[in-house]
Amino acid sequence: MIPRIDAFALLDPKHPDHAAACEQVVIGAADIGFLTVHNTPIPAAEVEDVIAAYRTFFHLPSGQKEAFDMAATGSNRGWGAPGSEQVDPNANPDYKQVFDCGFEVDPDDPVAALNLPGYAPNIWPDTPPDFGVILRNYYARATAFALDLLCAIATAAGENGAFFRDKFARPMALLRGNFYPTRPAWATEKDFGIATHTDYGCLTLLATDGSPGLEVRRRGGGWIPLSAPPGEFIINFGEMLEMWTSGRIKATPHRVIGTDAERISVPLFFNPGHDVNVAPEGSRPIKAVDHLQRRFNETYVHLQNRSGS
Repeated sequence: MIPRIDAFALLDPKHPDHAAACEQVVIGAADIGFLTVHNTPIPAAEVEDVIAAYRTFFHLPSGQKEAFDMAATGSNRGWGAPGSEQVDPNANPDYKQVFDCGFEVDPDDPVAALNLPGYAPNIWPDTPPDFGVILRNYYARATAFALDLLCAIATAAGENGAFFRDKFARPMALLRGNFYPTRPAWATEKDFGIATHTDYGCLTLLATDGSPGLEVRRRGGGWIPLSAPPGEFIINFGEMLEMWTSGRIKATPHRVIGTDAERISVPLFFNPGHDVNVAPEGSRPIKAVDHLQRRFNETYVHLQNRSGS
């Protein structure tokens, strides 16, 4: 069973249920690779506003969305059309749509001159109104919460949680809206909203509209359906954190097949700064940006085409 944890109990060492929350975190992080949190500092109403903004954008005519197509920008910012990602090379490109934004580097910051895709400028449509404002505000709140969660979860799992805190000063954190339409009539066994994959980075803070669709692979085989209402969050862990912690925290495969109802999810892929070494202790250094860019090049169809693979 996937643990459901009181976030305030986990984050406050003086809370009477802190020890019990930490025990559940160990199960979720070190064994299953997924957990959910409730009683968080992010109100359900704010999550619902974010989901509503994404829903309005995704229901725009394709011609309006094409002006923000990330295949034209060459970075993971803006709109991704159906078929723009292929997370599993043995499946067809995913039939979902996405909209991505991320950390905004100050123009005077020396990092801005590096022109790294992970810090590319955000692209904001005019419709819906205040789309950029809504997402920026949520991004700030969600990244702050994700950092607190990561440090607390790492501590509970036997890591030095404080070690991670200064590694996210310029997080390559990607906020995404996923739009999963109803499963198409033409879909085959190789067609998914998103095919089986593990996330690439550290911690994923996932908000959803409460609709079913997400499935988590069991260690012994089979799938666990998982959903959470707005205001509760699904937490899972990526390849980078599994590598960084020498396997003590697990990245678990998951997928979305699609149902007879549309679904919107809002993951925050929380990742450290570009130059942070995420290799296990004593191993050859691996920069966070190198790991992420390699995985993006394998996943985004427009980057696969550009690299000739």
